[in-house]
Amino acid sequence: MIRTPFADGWTVGPKLGAFESPTELTAPHPAHLPHDALRDLARSADSDQGVHTGYTPGGVFEYARDIDVPEEWRDKTVLVEFEGVYRDAAVFLDGDFVVHEPNGYNAFTARLDPYLRFGERNRLTVEARAHKDSRWYSGAGIYRPVHLVVAEPVHLALGGLRVTTPDIDDTRAIVEVSAVVENDTRHIATMRISFVLADPDGAEVARGTSPVSVLPGEPATARLRLAVPRPALWGTDSPQLYRATAVLERDGEIVDEDATAFGIRRLQLDPQQGLRINGETIKLRGACVHHDNGPLGAATLSAAEDRRIRLLKAAGFNAIRSSHNPASRAMLDACDRHGVIVMDELADTWTRAKTAFDGSVTFADRWRDDVAALVAKDVNHPSVVMYSIGNEILELATPAGSAWSRRLAEGIRALDDTRYVTNGINGIIANLPRIAEAMAELEAADPNTMMANMGEQMALMNASEFVSASIEESAAVLDIAGFNYADSRYRQDAVDHPNRVVVGSETFPERIDVMWGLVEELPHVIGDFTWTGWDYLGEAGIGRVDYTDAEDHVATGTVGPYPYRLAESGDLDITGFRRTVSYYREIVFGLRADPYIAVHRPQHHGRPTARTPWSWDDSVASWSFAVEPGSPVTVDVYADADEVELLLDGSSLGVAPVGPEKAFLARFETEYRPGELVAVARRSDAEVGRHALRSAAEVGLVARAEASDDLIYVPVTIEDADGVVPCDRDAPVTVTVDGPGVLAGIGSGRARTEESFAGPSYTTYDGRVLAVVRRSGPGDITVTADTEGFASASIVVP
Repeated sequence: MIRTPFADGWTVGPKLGAFESPTELTAPHPAHLPHDALRDLARSADSDQGVHTGYTPGGVFEYARDIDVPEEWRDKTVLVEFEGVYRDAAVFLDGDFVVHEPNGYNAFTARLDPYLRFGERNRLTVEARAHKDSRWYSGAGIYRPVHLVVAEPVHLALGGLRVTTPDIDDTRAIVEVSAVVENDTRHIATMRISFVLADPDGAEVARGTSPVSVLPGEPATARLRLAVPRPALWGTDSPQLYRATAVLERDGEIVDEDATAFGIRRLQLDPQQGLRINGETIKLRGACVHHDNGPLGAATLSAAEDRRIRLLKAAGFNAIRSSHNPASRAMLDACDRHGVIVMDELADTWTRAKTAFDGSVTFADRWRDDVAALVAKDVNHPSVVMYSIGNEILELATPAGSAWSRRLAEGIRALDDTRYVTNGINGIIANLPRIAEAMAELEAADPNTMMANMGEQMALMNASEFVSASIEESAAVLDIAGFNYADSRYRQDAVDHPNRVVVGSETFPERIDVMWGLVEELPHVIGDFTWTGWDYLGEAGIGRVDYTDAEDHVATGTVGPYPYRLAESGDLDITGFRRTVSYYREIVFGLRADPYIAVHRPQHHGRPTARTPWSWDDSVASWSFAVEPGSPVTVDVYADADEVELLLDGSSLGVAPVGPEKAFLARFETEYRPGELVAVARRSDAEVGRHALRSAAEVGLVARAEASDDLIYVPVTIEDADGVVPCDRDAPVTVTVDGPGVLAGIGSGRARTEESFAGPSYTTYDGRVLAVVRRSGPGDITVTADTEGFASASIVVP
């Protein structure tokens, strides 16, 4: 079917009851889709959604759009396709109920034919609800793209084009392509369908055609096997994409067509050689990611998803886990293009609830629909290698939970047996009633100590005999056993379960040196997925570093008090800026030869801290601080070396070995003085690399642009003429947009803030803020940034 974007002309406002009257505060306002109805609501410490959503409230929202329906649509099939509405969506046409979709991540269609008034203006409304139904910030509303489909009565089914590559060798690949044809008439229809395959350069490489007879109300599947000579294979280093097009004809006239990208690649899996793609073993350098897009809220725009995947790949990741819900189509498209492997996750809950109003209450009735929606979305994406059936499922260690594990795994295999099935198993969560008492005793004794030791405690418990026995059946139904925070099991699993393949489906960021050593050492462990690759909204403050001598400090464990909004746990912050942990990981992965300097902020030197297992040091790659020269400072240098020498303006500050504090790390206690700080890494007395930081000179405001077809990302920095950004001269920046564009969002990496992503002003964090502009038409767009004390910074984007 041919989809038409359906993004403009919408309004959104609170959903009013039948006997409620609108007020100025509840009046609908224009909305361009995709749209997040929660992002700009007032946050407060007493929000009933609390830390889970970053203290953002929930609500019930109604979107509306008028549709002028011409008479010629009377004999057409008219659908509206929603890629995702969060949550509990109900669609109406002129007040008549059309369809309900409770799952906030499933794509679904609203068939409008029975309700349309032809030759008139019709009103389409969509209700969405979000309230204490998620453990992270979900957003709300029509947050993924929408499409209008107007088709002939005999047409290609939405999502019915499927491509598989079951037989591949060096000389040719057999591509099996199929399409579902639907007939909404009262008579049998005999059509002709053609399939055309094009290579990555767009050249036709195979073609086939066949008649297809379709009975009324009985979809027909047309299928052909086509040979592609000398196939270019899809892989992480060379993500070659082909294109399959299906054309439906009657009497030589084109009735409908559809197309999809696909990749030709061969998967193999075993405990001896791990995961192989096209015959080569690949270790997964994985990032768990939530679905929000930072300053844009939960709105899913193709350019935003592409940018995120591109920056994660540049930071060293080659795989993502969509935690803990199905990824968007746009994200999968980006992973296909950039060669990033995907573990796509079904759900965070099954039949036992984690929040008051989550999807557990309907899961037993709806799971088949959810599985079908996941597979239908993923099936043509070469990047998708694993389906995850869940995350830290509460009932997994029970007999009934084991039965659910088997049911879900087989449900996916029945629809797609070309990929592997995994599950994010946390043996502690699965045995929570037995473990909660022991954890409560630890926390009651000393919350800060409990948090500091949480990782060690989790490791011990996950490796215990009773946990091993309780999860054995649920792990056995999987192709790949995913373990959350259970690297303590890896070695023993090779002995106890020699046929088991394991992936670290969720791990602590500070332990990547240990984790990656295990991944490289053990062939049955195929990779590691850190929590998280990209910072996110909600689970506020889970990765923060608290200074416990602060007057307002209260020990709150993993809960970040208001006004924390972000988790503060990601290799990259919500703007895409790489935090110091990202460079440490890159060195551990063996992808960076040069060392990297990370400076602990000298204004906090010597202060006591409280951390969580998801924290990293409060360090920055900066040598510009507003402290007195001679102030004590701790300098870490990350390096794959024996030793590091630190020099300031050419004078040595000493040599430190790599490893005593932490693997791949050399630590120096020195004094801050402006100048050039250089770290020289050596192995066997030979230099292997160096890294330098310079103190900033006179600074000004600078704006740059990263432009795409529909979004313009504008990083704004306070920096000197050489691009050096001081990290402690933050200021509020106001952004204005002139021309055919609107400010879609503005934000920084600051986790604790009351500022709004709606802007137009936002305070820099470590000298940086990011504005996102959405194009609204053709022509030049001028983006201007202003802050007190500096000249304006403007940039023109054609």
